[in-house]
Amino acid sequence: MSDKFQNEYRIPSARLQNWNYGWNASCFVTICNKDREHFFGEIQNGTMQYSPAGIIANVLWYEIKNHAKNTELGEFVVMPNHVHSIIILNGDNSGDVDNADLATIAETTHALSLQPQIPSTESPSSTGKTIGQQRFQNQGKNTLSSIVGGYKSAVTKHCNRLGFISAWQSRFHDHIIRDKQSFQKISEYIKNNLLNWPQDKFYNQ
Repeated sequence: MSDKFQNEYRIPSARLQNWNYGWNASCFVTICNKDREHFFGEIQNGTMQYSPAGIIANVLWYEIKNHAKNTELGEFVVMPNHVHSIIILNGDNSGDVDNADLATIAETTHALSLQPQIPSTESPSSTGKTIGQQRFQNQGKNTLSSIVGGYKSAVTKHCNRLGFISAWQSRFHDHIIRDKQSFQKISEYIKNNLLNWPQDKFYNQ
């Protein structure tokens, strides 16, 4: 049943309820366009032909590191109706990192996230709420949701300012990457996504 916030019903979060998305971790993130419309362009012969909105979505992704502290960016691709990416929240390893080391950092930061950490809000035991239930009111400035939300907002703002059509789905998909093998497998999936577009779960014409 839907929860209430400020006396209004809201859809339950798709995020893990016992996970703080500000903890060190690597995450596979997919952000879809509203109704899976092809706002970002089309794929021809395995190559993305960007629309103006697609160019903005591509360029602004790389601006994330200028606005989010201790964040590394893994593989990223703009598809006609969504983007795939890997975001690494890496509070103990800031600065420039060679791409070859990202998988190792991903595995290390995930291991750190499994250790006891000082929560930024009251613990579930003292409030009777899970981390996820508290997250709606206490999202924080450097969590996965705030990073994705800032990116989506920036793309929408610039598209609107320039008169380009673009709109996002309200939510996004995320998967916490558990180990180096999974990191490499997901990285390869993102790299090859353009070539495998007809088999993509978000494929439509």
